[in-house]
Amino acid sequence: MDYEIFDLGDVTLQSGVTLPNAFLAYKTYGKLNERKDNVIVYPTAFGDQHMQNEWLIGEGMALDPNEYFIIVPNLLGNGLSSSPSNTPPPFDRENFPQVTIYDNVQLQYRLVTEKFRIQKIALVVGWSMGGIQSFQWGASYPDMVERIAPFCGGAKTWPQTFVVLDGMKAALMATVGFDSSKLNQLTSKDMRAVGRVYAGWGLSQSFYREELYQVMGFDSLEDFVVGVWEDSFMKMDPHNVLAMLWTGQFADISANPTYNGDFDEALRSIKAHAYIMPGISDLFCTADDNKYEAKLIPNATFNPIDSVWGHFAGRGINRVDNTFIDASLKQLLATSVTDS
Repeated sequence: MDYEIFDLGDVTLQSGVTLPNAFLAYKTYGKLNERKDNVIVYPTAFGDQHMQNEWLIGEGMALDPNEYFIIVPNLLGNGLSSSPSNTPPPFDRENFPQVTIYDNVQLQYRLVTEKFRIQKIALVVGWSMGGIQSFQWGASYPDMVERIAPFCGGAKTWPQTFVVLDGMKAALMATVGFDSSKLNQLTSKDMRAVGRVYAGWGLSQSFYREELYQVMGFDSLEDFVVGVWEDSFMKMDPHNVLAMLWTGQFADISANPTYNGDFDEALRSIKAHAYIMPGISDLFCTADDNKYEAKLIPNATFNPIDSVWGHFAGRGINRVDNTFIDASLKQLLATSVTDS
């Protein structure tokens, strides 16, 4: 096991349901300095675990473990933190409670403050649903978080994004005839269709037209869809996926008692210096959505990734995109938080 567990005890979620013996799986990189001010929090995205974040961590990079103490908390529902697949009855599988982004960040806050006694965070960074969590950190703890850097992720799930996620859910539900009483019959093999649905959204039209899957070692479009999309989704537990899809569909940094649904006010309340980095060809976490959000955050820089890799410009696959993201994070971390 290359990660640690932080026991949360019985946790009452936003839904009002109490999840007993909840826990966060997390991994740290580097060492916490004496002042405890070299902290970077880097939450995971939908379907990802901490190891999928490691492409952005390394010596000489912005997220350098020789310089920073990097905490990667795993999303609830991802199979390592409390999830449908690892929670005992009565909250196992289809009975796992609904968990919000707000819930996730509140529990990460407990990890950061109770386990490590940290009071300042230099940066919260994340891709996709990890990006939503970085926005949530900035909105929930504006005096604690000095910088945020969401890439290919919005501050809420905008309507079209909701529809994309709903299509993925529908592909899974169709295998049990949309009968919610049969959810426990789902197996990982049923995830095959979900991968096919997502294949059209994760990458751009230009990516497919230019056959860039050949760069990844696939000779044909079919080989790519099977070898990447079907294969990666069929490795996921379907109940974990349904839990994470719900979290994603209802993500909104203002959907909590602090902001009571006032999305613009939540954005205006973020004090952190922000680099907002959409992929210009992202089909469902769009640059236009991020542009709206960036305009309302007082210290935000709109810094799009000029890439044909769509949503996966932030996935750590394409070297040019990786270099852009890393260089942007270096710029952001070099920015004094006293600068206006």
